[in-house]
Amino acid sequence: PHSTLALKYICCFPSINRTTNFYSFIHFLFLFYVFLRSQKMEPKNMLSSPLKPYKYLLGTQILLRFLATTFTLASTWIILTSKQTVTIFGFEMDARYSYSSAFKFFAFANMIGCAFSVLSLFLASVLGHKGLVPKNSFYMFLHDLIVMAVLLAGCAAATAVGYVGKYGEMHSGWMPICEHVDKFCHKVTNSVMLSYFAVFFYLCLTIISANQSRQIQV
Repeated sequence: PHSTLALKYICCFPSINRTTNFYSFIHFLFLFYVFLRSQKMEPKNMLSSPLKPYKYLLGTQILLRFLATTFTLASTWIILTSKQTVTIFGFEMDARYSYSSAFKFFAFANMIGCAFSVLSLFLASVLGHKGLVPKNSFYMFLHDLIVMAVLLAGCAAATAVGYVGKYGEMHSGWMPICEHVDKFCHKVTNSVMLSYFAVFFYLCLTIISANQSRQIQV
C-alpha cells in the first residue's frame, strides 16, 4: 500500500501547489523511501521463494525417516517378544519366532532397517543444511532402495510362513496352528503389518530421493 501511494505522489508531484504543507512533503519523501526499499527487496524474495519447496521436501524426508525408525523398532520389539506355550492333549506346545528361519530373517531385517533408518535420519538432517546436492540425493536413493528391498524381503518371508500357520496347507499335510497359539499369531500379524508400513515409508523416500537426484549430469 505504501509503495502504491508513493507512485501516486511521484506521478502528481509537478502539479502540487507551492503552498503545500511542509509535513506533506516530508511524508512524500518517506513514502518514496519505502517504495525504493520495496523495489530492492523484491529480487531477494524471488530468490528465496524457490527454497521453500526444498525445505518442505526436507521436512517430509525427516518425518518419513522418523516414522520408518519408529515402525521398524516397534515391529522388531513385537516379533522378539512373540512367544506362547499351550498344552494340547497333554502335550506342551511352544511357539517362538526363533523356531522359524523365516521369522528370524524377518526380525533381523527389521533390526537392520531400524539401525539404518536412525543413521539416515541424522545424515538427512546434516546434508539438508548444505542445500540441494544431486550427488548426495543419489546416495540417499541407493540407501533407501536397499533398505526397502531388505524390509520387503523380510515381510514377504514372514507373510508366507504366517499364511501357512493360519490356514495350513492341506495338500502337504501342514495343519494350521493359529487356532491353538492365537496370541503368538496375533503378535506376528501386528509385527508384519508395522513392517509393511515401514516399507511404504521407504517407497515414498525412494521416490523423493530419485526425483531430487535427476539433476545429476552424466
